[in-house]
Amino acid sequence: MTELKIDGLVKRYGDAEVLHGLDLDVEGNEFIVFVGPSGCGKSTFLRSIAGLEDISGGTIAIDGTPINGLEPDQRGVAMVFQNYALYPHMTVAENMGFALKMAGVSKPDIATKVNAAAEILKLEPYLGRRPADLSGGQRQRVAIGRAIVRAPKVFLFDEPLSNLDADLRAHMRLEIIKLHRQQGAISIYVTHDQVEAMTMADRIVVMRDGYIEQVGSPLELYNNPVNRFVAGFLGTPKMNFLPARVTGLRDATATFEILGTSIAVEIVDGEALSVAEGAEIEIGIRADGWDVVAEGEGMAGQVVHAEQLGRETVTFVMLEGDTQVTMIQTGQHQLKDGEAIWLKPAAARLHGFDGNGLSLPIARQHATDA
Repeated sequence: MTELKIDGLVKRYGDAEVLHGLDLDVEGNEFIVFVGPSGCGKSTFLRSIAGLEDISGGTIAIDGTPINGLEPDQRGVAMVFQNYALYPHMTVAENMGFALKMAGVSKPDIATKVNAAAEILKLEPYLGRRPADLSGGQRQRVAIGRAIVRAPKVFLFDEPLSNLDADLRAHMRLEIIKLHRQQGAISIYVTHDQVEAMTMADRIVVMRDGYIEQVGSPLELYNNPVNRFVAGFLGTPKMNFLPARVTGLRDATATFEILGTSIAVEIVDGEALSVAEGAEIEIGIRADGWDVVAEGEGMAGQVVHAEQLGRETVTFVMLEGDTQVTMIQTGQHQLKDGEAIWLKPAAARLHGFDGNGLSLPIARQHATDA
């Protein structure tokens, strides 16, 4: 069982520190996905593991052996890039076997490994072709095949599907997961696509400004974000944030006033609310966390626009104070632009954040609990 252990990873460019003492342990054949805004350091983190960036501090170890001082081809890792990086004058077979050739592997062994990888990736009919004669998806499979033939302990993927269209991305997501399970190696995957992160990851690493904000399973991060940043970053459509005030604290219950509507919520058993009565906080409401109620029973709003997606309706609603929120309803709902509507947050689905943006211990019922 492979183990990747990263302790105190620091990366500086001159006086600018871009990775700030990061720690991460990965075991077995986990599929880890890094997400975060552009410039947060996720690709630098990946390239540091690969040996394409010299680190400024800390340790990267595979199976207990530090690999910091090793050349990229000695680390037991293989990287798949966004732009494929294929040699245009070489055939598919030559591209896939080039790293082995440079490592001095015999031609028969190269052919065996290339053919085995081509079989896994359904590339046998294309081994004699050049990259210009392939589709985008086929080129990406060749790039992955070039990594497979090296039999690495760790696969590194740097936004490998971003150049593909939506249908092909969906297909390749499944193919990469199937490949990951077949190979039994650790996979570290960087993406901007939240669908990729939520559907592919065993664990997601959320980064911001060179720090790790939270690590956990997709549903852990979606349901229990540690702070406002993680809550707002994960989820499509994005979480709605509304100003609120703590109006009551009694036993295990807190009462919040949100745009004139009072909501009572339970506090997590054994936890203490870190805010006092009268405190100004923020309430987070996912798009599927709204109830449509009768006139006068919730927040008054007007429909800005409703998007009919067949299995669900996404509605943009303008509440008082020019506060626009997004609501998702299962099924098809005929809502006209400008139509009056009254919304109330589902008390068991709220997220609360204190003045520092940290999550408050509000008890929530998730969709799977119903």
